[in-house]
Amino acid sequence: MRSVIALLVLASTSIALAQTGSPYRVIHTYTLGGDGGWDYLVPDPPNHRIFIGRQNRVMVVDENTGALLGEVAGIDGAHGVAIAADAGRGFATSGNDATIVMFDLKSYAALGRIPAADDADAIIYDAPSRRVFSFNGDAHSATVVDAAKGTLVTNIPLGGKPEYGVSMGDGHVYVNLTDINEIVEIDARNATAGRRWPTAPCRNPVSMAVDTQHGRIFSGCRSGVMAVSDVNAGKVVATMPIGMGVDGAGYDPSTGDAFASAADGTLTVIHQDAPDRYRVVQTLTTAVGSRNLGLDVTRHRLFVAAAKFNQAAAGARGRGAMVPGSFSLLEIGR
Repeated sequence: MRSVIALLVLASTSIALAQTGSPYRVIHTYTLGGDGGWDYLVPDPPNHRIFIGRQNRVMVVDENTGALLGEVAGIDGAHGVAIAADAGRGFATSGNDATIVMFDLKSYAALGRIPAADDADAIIYDAPSRRVFSFNGDAHSATVVDAAKGTLVTNIPLGGKPEYGVSMGDGHVYVNLTDINEIVEIDARNATAGRRWPTAPCRNPVSMAVDTQHGRIFSGCRSGVMAVSDVNAGKVVATMPIGMGVDGAGYDPSTGDAFASAADGTLTVIHQDAPDRYRVVQTLTTAVGSRNLGLDVTRHRLFVAAAKFNQAAAGARGRGAMVPGSFSLLEIGR
């Protein structure tokens, strides 16, 4: 009986992979080194480079070779990066001093510092409004910046602790509120918060990705699920199991695959059979702590950060210190 069950499981896995293409695998491991922890990985697909927040700087890495192209310096608590290509500028959150560092996308030189709010964390660019939105966790707000002028527009109260957000490309921005398990919609041009809906049964939504064609949002939740929302209906329409400790999400419209990277060392691949119908097709082992994810949709490549850690002291909570020089970038594809 066990052998029959094993054969059935193998057959179903093979069918799933056949329907969605070859399984994903780690193609390259690039050792980058350098001190400090990390946060968001933000690809710049037209230029095939990746911006990585590294505590007191942002590393800029060539995703084809793993070479360090440069760094954005002068950041205190680096988290995310927003790329405003039409303005030739990047914007990096400096969480510890509640500011946003504006920099040149070619030279990586700092061009100015814009006030944000406490715990400025994730940050995105909304092309239709030509505005940058930083999501400030402790302040429960979003800071709005005019990308062309490099100036503060306003701060929007959100009514909860924001994590990651996305632009739908239609004048609306959406962000997870992790402490109250909600998604809130922002009118980008008017800089106002509007509709909101619960992410239940998902709890603690953090990472986010978007399917603009079908108006679907993917929320990676620390409760071990990914929740898919229909933005027009303002409700969750599907959930799938993912790894624990998620902090990264992505969606590739060419393949219909959604991704969730988690601290338990897994990358969950979820295939979209229809806008409201999904299934897990693969769970790839990455590295413990590899919870941040960047997706280059032009090359269908994913990138996750990894490092080695010393064994934590007996009775201590969490992991040990990062082994010096072990920080690396895993390139994942088919």
